[in-house]
Amino acid sequence: MRGRASVRGWLVEVTEATQGKSQKKPRIGRDAAVAAACGLFVAFMVGASYAAVPFYDWFCRATGFNGTTQVATQMPSGVLDRTIAVRFDANVMGGLPWKFEPEKTEINVRIGEVVTAYYTVTNLSARSTLGQAAYNVTPLTAGAYFQKINCFCFTEQRMAAGEKREMAVVFYVDPAMVKDEEHEQLSTITLSYTFYPLREEPKPVAAQATDKRNGS
Repeated sequence: MRGRASVRGWLVEVTEATQGKSQKKPRIGRDAAVAAACGLFVAFMVGASYAAVPFYDWFCRATGFNGTTQVATQMPSGVLDRTIAVRFDANVMGGLPWKFEPEKTEINVRIGEVVTAYYTVTNLSARSTLGQAAYNVTPLTAGAYFQKINCFCFTEQRMAAGEKREMAVVFYVDPAMVKDEEHEQLSTITLSYTFYPLREEPKPVAAQATDKRNGS
């Protein structure tokens, strides 16, 4: 009897061990599937983040979202009697040794009137430096009605040592704004520019050798 009992116990242990192994295989398979899905999700999110940058930029330009002004494709339909104050703000990020300021901090303009405003930039460094300006307006929702005809933004600006330069922005406030109930009481728009430093790309060795032969 004892022999039978021991054999029976051994069979039970073997059966349980076999069942345990069979249960581990699908669990391992599920874990691998979950890991693969997570990896694909991360890869998708990284790709989407890169694609979102140009899409977001296009969206802001098209709608004026986040205070992005519009680029005028035609002259205003007319000039209204209603006036609005436009303030000018100037900023320089660290690493760029420039003095940047508006000629006037605020002007009153009629809605639909084409206006030219000036900023002054001075390179305080003893060497040539490179910068580029970005902009926005506040309140942010007014960006859809702030139409720029000409601007120095998003263009690389190289300033020689000690150089001082006048930069203009030509704009108008779209008369369509008066039909927007959200801006019915709006009295002031602030146009803000920020200059960022740009890193200069080193010249290829071949180009440097050519410059030396030409006496540069």
